[in-house]
Amino acid sequence: MEWLSNPDIWVAFLTLTALEIVLGIDNIIFISILVSRLPKELQPKARLIGLGLAMGTRILLLLSIAWVMRLTTDLFQILGEGVSGRDLILFFGGLFLLFKSTTEIWHNMEGQDGSAHTANQKAAGFLNIVLQIAVIDIVFSLDSVITAVGLVDEVSVMIAAIVIAVLVMMLAASTISNFIDKHPSLKVLALSFLMIVGTLLIAEAFDVHVPKGYIYFAMAFSLAVEAINIRIRGAAQRRAESS
Repeated sequence: MEWLSNPDIWVAFLTLTALEIVLGIDNIIFISILVSRLPKELQPKARLIGLGLAMGTRILLLLSIAWVMRLTTDLFQILGEGVSGRDLILFFGGLFLLFKSTTEIWHNMEGQDGSAHTANQKAAGFLNIVLQIAVIDIVFSLDSVITAVGLVDEVSVMIAAIVIAVLVMMLAASTISNFIDKHPSLKVLALSFLMIVGTLLIAEAFDVHVPKGYIYFAMAFSLAVEAINIRIRGAAQRRAESS
């Protein structure tokens, strides 16, 4: 445990924890949007299970570092280009994100909120949501784990950073979910972000690397504009109520 007194390890730990939280934001948004289709009483449980699966997936992948690193080895070639296990996961994960985001946007436009549920529908819907969360957790966890392996050598430090990051996400998930539910326009904006993330994952599967700084800037700008719109709508509503 000499690393406990090593300042370099602590810097790496704090850096990795911050990165894991940033990388987990997409995961939180996706989980929040998925569980919003469940009855209110099941949503906290689904969020908790979803983030618990995210933590478990990351830790299991970390404990299988040798296997994870082999995912970058080419399995076969298409038109002279090597295709690795990581490429396949990113490609199909990106397709899954695009499909789910498009479907959710369609449901919102059609006004299908799924508010009426029978007992069997609740159970089936809950299981379906948890399975979808498990699938996407694998996709989001892969890049997260590879980032961790590239930053830190100590597995215990990686696991500690992931646990702290997921605990922070668990604390923030309910607030983020409620805020998105309260402002439907934010939900569409979040789904649009997930479509961008899905497109990026597919691009990365083909070794087309888009600087994420551009994406984060676009997201931050869009959120800033939407925050101004929310304030304007709120002020207009208050004026209408007082008049």
